[in-house]
Amino acid sequence: MQPRVLVVDDDAPLREVVRYALERAGFVVDEASDGRAALDRLATHTADLLVLDVAMPRLDGLGVCRELRSRPDGGPPIIFLTARDDEVDRVLGLELGGDDYVTKPFSPRELASRVRAVLRRTRPEPSAEADEALQSGPVRVDLGQRRVWVDDVEVTLTATEFDLLRALLARPGRVYTREELVQRVYGDGWHVSDRTIDSHLRRVRQKLGEAGSEGVRTVHGVGYRFAHEDA
Repeated sequence: MQPRVLVVDDDAPLREVVRYALERAGFVVDEASDGRAALDRLATHTADLLVLDVAMPRLDGLGVCRELRSRPDGGPPIIFLTARDDEVDRVLGLELGGDDYVTKPFSPRELASRVRAVLRRTRPEPSAEADEALQSGPVRVDLGQRRVWVDDVEVTLTATEFDLLRALLARPGRVYTREELVQRVYGDGWHVSDRTIDSHLRRVRQKLGEAGSEGVRTVHGVGYRFAHEDA
């Protein structure tokens, strides 16, 4: 089944450009003109991913993200569209649970590539790891179902947060640089800032901490590792 993408932006010509690029890339595309219309649409139609503008009337993209991430299922993955100079918007979007962002003006081909990359992580092809799990201390990750528990408490992570945790849990105790984490999560050829990785891992640490685990550790000047609380 073709993945369905909801494009949310109050700029109708831009939505048309994005629709054309994504449909050419093989996606089914729906549209909404603002944040409130997007939430109304999601109440009756499913979406595998949102392409979400930050600045919109009625309800902006950050408000939509905040609403979706507060739900039990966490909502679909989100790629933010934001103005080139609005670093605050980009950082806030990631801290609220965005999976990626693209700055305006952008290449429609690049956007389609980023949509494909995020969906590849959230809708993986069947593989030998489908029935596997990773565990370190109280933290357990089901790779096939892409679910996380701390003891008996399930923790909802975004697609990027899940993949970062999986990378760290692959070898507990090992220190990963930010560059290594980018390569493991995004693959080759992606430029992702240190601040983006830090924002995602800050949220992972917060969510695991609220469930009772302090396993994500910062190694200052180097990167991150996962360790038992008593390590």
